[in-house]
Amino acid sequence: MTYIYYLNGKYVAADEACLPINDLAIVRGYGVFDFLRTYNGVPFKLREHVQRLQKSAELIGLNLPWSTQEIEAIAQETFNRNHLPDANIRIIVTGGIATDFITPAGEPSLIVIVTPVTEYPEAYYKQGVKVITVQTQRFIPGAKSLNYISAIMALQQAKQENAVEALYVNQDRVLEGTTTNLFVFQDNKLITPKDNILYGITREVVLELAKNKFEIVEQPISYSDLNRCNEAFITATNKEIMPVTQIDDLQISNGKPGENTQYLMHLFHNYTKLGNWS
Repeated sequence: MTYIYYLNGKYVAADEACLPINDLAIVRGYGVFDFLRTYNGVPFKLREHVQRLQKSAELIGLNLPWSTQEIEAIAQETFNRNHLPDANIRIIVTGGIATDFITPAGEPSLIVIVTPVTEYPEAYYKQGVKVITVQTQRFIPGAKSLNYISAIMALQQAKQENAVEALYVNQDRVLEGTTTNLFVFQDNKLITPKDNILYGITREVVLELAKNKFEIVEQPISYSDLNRCNEAFITATNKEIMPVTQIDDLQISNGKPGENTQYLMHLFHNYTKLGNWS
């Protein structure tokens, strides 16, 4: 199947979508993106994702000439043209061309890529997954920029250690994953980092779903705190709520998904599949 992408005012076949070689996204990694998926053919939290894209651009000093509504409409139309029951939608804004290869000299490029939804093995959710920790943190934590060198290197290390994700640790603070947010349970207290992270849309949904059932604490998590947690899970658009049963060499919740995590997974499933979002 040939997928249709949006690129600077045109809807084109994927293999026809091209950028100038001197675009700052290519020569300097300057740009931002956001990533969402659909449920039952409806983009999930599209407005929130576009607003985060705009915030990311603001944090790196990249001016977006499109309104929130214009980006939303383009993302929706790109999805519609691909005739997929459900899909991932990636919205990218590049820094535009630079004649000196470092100073923006033109308008940014807007790209929307639609691809099939990634399905992870069912065992990840029934048995839990292993993650590792690495000593680093996101460049400009609040911005979802195109600079993913640290993430790529961390995920390569995770793969070598048979893990599905790597958590960033800075000065003994466990922050977030390369593409995920981290939650841990200490008994019925749900804890998640608040500072120096990218605020995930799935993270916000989980906090909303959990507030009537658990005590929620947004605070730093030290590496030593992991020894005191009963359960752990990571959240992301493509992973939803994924239980973690091992962090480095530490076994979590007796090596199987905990009851509280499973409860939240059930709530999230109902929330998304039944379309109970604004």
